[in-house]
This record gives sequence, C-alpha cells and structure tokens, in this order.
Amino acid sequence: MLAVAWSPDGKHLASAGSDNTVQIWDAATGHHLLTYRGHGNTVAAMTWSPDGKRVASASFDTTVQVWDAATGNHLLTYRGHPKRVWAVAWSPDGTRLASGGEEGTVQVWDAATGRTISTYPGHAYGVLSVAWSPDGRRIASGSWDTTVQVWNVSTGHSMLIYHGHTDIVLALAWSPDGTQIASASVDVFVWQAS
Repeated sequence: MLAVAWSPDGKHLASAGSDNTVQIWDAATGHHLLTYRGHGNTVAAMTWSPDGKRVASASFDTTVQVWDAATGNHLLTYRGHPKRVWAVAWSPDGTRLASGGEEGTVQVWDAATGRTISTYPGHAYGVLSVAWSPDGRRIASGSWDTTVQVWNVSTGHSMLIYHGHTDIVLALAWSPDGTQIASASVDVFVWQAS
C-alpha cells in the first residue's frame, strides 16, 4: 500500500497501492464499501475533494482520474503528464487539482473539466509530493532533486526554494495557519513558509 487518506467527514478511509486499485472502507467497522479499478498501473497517491464527494487518484499509468466517492463512477481522466504521476492534491476550494509527475513538473488543472491551467517546471527531477497552502494561493512541491519549492499558483513564479534535505522529498504538509511547512525525506524538517 502506498497511500491512505481520511474522508473530510472522518467516516471513511481510502487506500491505494500496487494492485492498481483504490479501496474505500468504513473507518469505524472496517467494512469494504467499494473498489475503484480505473487505473492500469500502481496508484501512487489519492486525495478526497474538500466536500468528500470525489476522489482523485494518481497512477504510474500516467493519468490522474477523478471519480465519485459514493458510487465509484468515473468522472474524468487527466492526461497532462507524459510519465508516472506520483502526487495529487485538491485546492482548498475544490475547484482545481495539482499533480506532480516523474518528468519534473507540477500541473494545475480544472477539477471539473480537466483543462490544464498552468505548469510549474522548476524541478530538476521527478515531483513526489504536492501541497496547497490553506489559502489556496501557493503550492509547495517536493522532488527527487532534494528541494522543496514554494510557488505562486496564479503566476507560476517561484517564491522560495528550501535546500535543507539531502535526499528525496516524499511528503509535505502546511501548518493550518499557512506560516510553516513540514517536509519529510530521510528526516523531517519544519520551516518558515515565507
């Protein structure tokens, strides 16, 4: 298993991995609710929409797929990445998604239509983690290039690059007030987002 995430209401969990599926189950009872089988390769990451109605899943099959969390019905497929997709995150308002690919870009796209809005090309190697700031104005992305980069979503301009890690950056999380970022590699650092 490569990923697990709570639904926003805390009632369900989704898990994903190398069997190419995402599974949703009841967090209190462990009862299996549904299995999403739309991917053709390992599912590396998935995330619930802020309203809990949709799930986006990122796969080594080069796609991100958005589907109905209650029924498992496929809603759209994003094909903007030419290589494996390692990371995906919803914007706080639920209108956009950011996905990180092995080719080294982060792509921001419309969650309803799949239309690409912008592409951030700042990393030298594959992007393994992406996270939106709580206000939805910035994205932090972590990479095989050992950096975390924070950039403006509207302009795509780099705001800062964090060089504290000596190995790949696997996970990122903003503090609820948006002032700090925690980044995980072989170690974990907490640092000022400004």
